[in-house]
Amino acid sequence: MTGIRLTAPAPGWAIDADVVVVGSGVAGLTAALRCAAAGLDTVVVTKARLDDGSTRWAQGGIAAALGEGDTPEQHLDDTLVAGAGLCDEEAVRTLVTEGPDAVRRLINTGAHFDTTDSGDIALTREGGHHRRRIAHAGGDATGAEISRALVGAVREAALHTIENALVLDLLTDAEGRTAGVSLHVMGEGQHDGVGAVRAPSVVLATGGMGQVFSATTNPPVSTGDGVALALRAGAEVSDLEFVQFHPTVLFLGADSEGQQPLVSEAVRGEGAHLVDGDGVRFMLGQHELAELAPRDIVAKAITRRMLDHGAEHMYLDARHFGARMWEQRFPTILAACRSHGIDPVTEPIPVAPAAHYASGGVRTDLRGRTTVPGLYACGEVACTGVHGANRLASNSLLEGLVFAERLAADIAEARPPRTEPAGVPGVGEPAPLLAPEARTAIQRTMTRGAGVLRSADSLAAAAGELEALHRDAAADAERPSGAKAVVPGVDAWEVTNLLLVSRVLVAAAREREETRGCHWREDRPDRDDAHSRRHLVVRIAPDRTPVVHRTETAAFPPVRPPD
Repeated sequence: MTGIRLTAPAPGWAIDADVVVVGSGVAGLTAALRCAAAGLDTVVVTKARLDDGSTRWAQGGIAAALGEGDTPEQHLDDTLVAGAGLCDEEAVRTLVTEGPDAVRRLINTGAHFDTTDSGDIALTREGGHHRRRIAHAGGDATGAEISRALVGAVREAALHTIENALVLDLLTDAEGRTAGVSLHVMGEGQHDGVGAVRAPSVVLATGGMGQVFSATTNPPVSTGDGVALALRAGAEVSDLEFVQFHPTVLFLGADSEGQQPLVSEAVRGEGAHLVDGDGVRFMLGQHELAELAPRDIVAKAITRRMLDHGAEHMYLDARHFGARMWEQRFPTILAACRSHGIDPVTEPIPVAPAAHYASGGVRTDLRGRTTVPGLYACGEVACTGVHGANRLASNSLLEGLVFAERLAADIAEARPPRTEPAGVPGVGEPAPLLAPEARTAIQRTMTRGAGVLRSADSLAAAAGELEALHRDAAADAERPSGAKAVVPGVDAWEVTNLLLVSRVLVAAAREREETRGCHWREDRPDRDDAHSRRHLVVRIAPDRTPVVHRTETAAFPPVRPPD
């Protein structure tokens, strides 16, 4: 344990359970449903409403070897290539072999995927896939349909849910084992203010951390809360430097910040072309798959072309689809573009890369166990080893599904006894809170220094600016009690989480002195397999300093001693 926790009031209420699941995307709700089905008293905590997580924003679909002629082995090969030498092959094999049946179970839960005239699941292609293996729903509303089905199942099962609740810190017992979480409920309801859910098993399924950057496809709730909680609890994170920037995000202006509309990779999968301002298809000759190359390659190609042409964006041209295909296959994207004054039926779509997905996260084994006993993680917040240095398109929903089922099975088998938290909400001195207005400064610092293009100089500058914010917060916290202090609250807690996650991400990015996957170092343009085909594991020391450890091989070290 680090002894670090957020500054917050003591819990004013508490409930007991066997399992608390934090997050309500595909990973969290799948884990909760499986735990409840095993007879475990399960509580779901979510930051907004049940259907407000990242899952519902997923457009493209879910990848699995469901089509004729496709095999898990082919899916494995495409995933390993995209992961640029850092995937854990056993984790990938688990994903692709268990994936098809997991998708079928999702269908049995009530999810409806688009079908062909013959009634088979309709499949499309996306970047990095050599086969049509992406199942989709509502044309381009796959995540929304999966979320609808799982939320419906949770409500039908009458699971105890706590909405509009920001998780704060892990509770532990006298032995240092997980004993629940502290949380703050925003607004009136059954619970209000800071409280606790006491449970011997905690599942983090909190999604991503895209809000550390100025422009992202992630919803506003994606502030890295799960990674920050895990770090404060003493858990290890891995490969946090591998942030995937989606190549084709609707460009709304150089100063546009916050959540940006995604233009799904499936648009390219159906034949759209990337062109520059002169109409030239610049992906031809860059990769055998052209516009369907893995995302890191496409994002880099777009960024290079932008730099060469002095342009702020490139274009995605799908005018040849015609109105009927746009309306039937991509109604969500069509509506988003038109709401911003762009009609993709008659004009190319301006696009630029934006922060999209965290391939790294809280380090787990194949059963979702972290380095802290009783703490589990699944979905985007976790690092299972599946994605390596760059996630293959549409593997995210599948990973959440497969590993949520696996960790639920582990919890059901272990059934640890309930224990009393040793102190509430934790031990040690609270971390100094940042003022909410520091959020913009963090995002702009990260975008400048640790965005699509990185270098030793840019990362050093980012590290210096982040450390200055960290020192200022600590100095403010030590001022006399009469001085104006940051008031604990959601905005302050979120920005404090953003700073912690940003500091760890930059520390790892500075250590990785090569270009690999979605980590692009301008000053180190080559991939260095001899020295850098390794994982970077980070933990937080009690003095709140990120400690980076490089593994000895490309293999994931075990999260704990063998059973």
